[in-house]
Amino acid sequence: MKRLLLPVLFLTLLVRGPAFSADLQKGFDAVQKGDFSSAVREWTPLAEKGNASAQYNLGVMYEDEQGTSQDYTSATKWYKLAAEQGAAPAQYNLGGLYHQGKGVPQDYTSAIKWYKLAAKQGMAPAQYNLGLMYGRGQGIPQNYKVAVKWYRLSARQGNARAQFNLGLMYRKGQGVRQHYKTAAKWYRLAARQGNSRAQSDLGLMYCNGTGVPQDYKTAVKWYTLAAKQGYAFAQYNLGLMYEMGQGVSRDYSTAIRWYGLAAEQGNADAQSKLALMYGNETGTVQD
Repeated sequence: MKRLLLPVLFLTLLVRGPAFSADLQKGFDAVQKGDFSSAVREWTPLAEKGNASAQYNLGVMYEDEQGTSQDYTSATKWYKLAAEQGAAPAQYNLGGLYHQGKGVPQDYTSAIKWYKLAAKQGMAPAQYNLGLMYGRGQGIPQNYKVAVKWYRLSARQGNARAQFNLGLMYRKGQGVRQHYKTAAKWYRLAARQGNSRAQSDLGLMYCNGTGVPQDYKTAVKWYTLAAKQGYAFAQYNLGLMYEMGQGVSRDYSTAIRWYGLAAEQGNADAQSKLALMYGNETGTVQD
């Protein structure tokens, strides 16, 4: 499962609600100019009067330290006010603060509550995070079937992390019948978006011929993409392909380079391979 989730902080997601006003526009104009302090000044009185868009926007500013000092407590306050009015991005971000214990005590039950409200409005990151929490049993009894439900909803909207996790569930047979071909399908969608874990796992499936025809060259392609992003498991497997000459010409020096990168990240298999190759002077002094 993915180990980390982050709240949406990007200003491109700032909500323009139905009560959009000239003052709210002034705040957006200030943001476009990089004048975040002026945006905070424009939005604060609107937020105090109950404008959900301004409340959400202030939450983003306080959380992202834009135009004001970072203050998770204030971010929580404004997100909650907007979330209670039904603003899905605020519900999602508030869930994230409860999930991580920022500005509030860590509370998985509250995180699930707010994620679910946002997820039911179709917010893909909230659907993904719900899948994580059901898959891990955080704040709720572990339930792989429900995790798959939320991953699928998010994955269908193009969320790469959800696509990877859905592929993982199919590969492991968690919450669904094990089906390698379907796992490869979801991995491929995530991999094409640059998800390094999906690229690595897809490479492994091509290497072993699991759910796809065995194809070492395609395995090397996906391992390489993941390895270049710094994913240690892919770096190790890519080193192995070069050492064995599978899908590429045998090249001990290149194998050592990839093993070395993986070993630096603590990959024990890569460390063992390096020790063996240096001990045998393979790819170093003599081939």
